[in-house]
Amino acid sequence: MIIAGMYSLKEGRKVLEGSHPNEFQEVRDVITALDSELYRTKLSDEPTKRNKLLYAPKELNSAVKTEFNQRGWMRRRVKSMYSTDFYTEEYTPASVLRGAFREMDYEKHRVGVEVQFGKYAFMVYNICAKMTIFKNKNIIDVGIEVVPIKAFADQMSTGVSYFEQLVWDLETRGIADIDVPVLVIGIMSSNQPVKPQLPDALLDL
Repeated sequence: MIIAGMYSLKEGRKVLEGSHPNEFQEVRDVITALDSELYRTKLSDEPTKRNKLLYAPKELNSAVKTEFNQRGWMRRRVKSMYSTDFYTEEYTPASVLRGAFREMDYEKHRVGVEVQFGKYAFMVYNICAKMTIFKNKNIIDVGIEVVPIKAFADQMSTGVSYFEQLVWDLETRGIADIDVPVLVIGIMSSNQPVKPQLPDALLDL
């Protein structure tokens, strides 16, 4: 695969290049090491894509996980303890809430990485909530969100969101004081359509 786009929130790329160049390079190595054509295995039965061979997000995620694990990146969890302090007097819980976990796909040397081939809401949550939580828990200093660009997402199941949409919303939203420096990386299959080349005689027209 190739890196087709980069967008920095709160100088995410500058932070990575200045403080975590090795981790930044490893993330790029993971992306370029993958041959996405190996995971174009899903025969679609969707009305708009019927009988087209699509990229399989689950298989792509599995391949990404293998590459990160080989480089020493680890999945990280923080336990969420749910409070009962904010219920009204009209409600009493029947049992003690056990809480759950918040999980980050990969972390190494305080760099957190999320790889998202899913719904748009997950992309926004990763950047605007999860990465802030992991920063507040003193686990990461900077984050990377890896997502497909639109041309790649269009070759997956309907509903997969994409880089261009996320960047527009982040640009329009602006930066908040609690935001973590994040670099959004848009990825694309290296098997791109070849642009037609104009004959030399036409280049000077």
